[in-house]
Amino acid sequence: MNVVLRQNTTMTERFYNFYKSPDQLRRLGARGGRISAHRRARAPRVTTPVIVPRPAIEWTTTAQDIARLDARFPWLRGAEKRES
Repeated sequence: MNVVLRQNTTMTERFYNFYKSPDQLRRLGARGGRISAHRRARAPRVTTPVIVPRPAIEWTTTAQDIARLDARFPWLRGAEKRES
């Protein structure tokens, strides 16, 4: 199959199909679909993961955290305050 090129183009007008007829291309496409389905059917079944509940988190405020740090490290007391 010869494709006539326009003067300013370097690409062919039609997608390169290895010189197959439309009927052959249709059969190739159908074969690809059957192969994909066969691979999906033979693929190992993926089980859903077991969801483990997270432990409850005790939320604290910033003021509680600062008080805890001040009690543990007294030499850092007031470090969060800026000096002017």
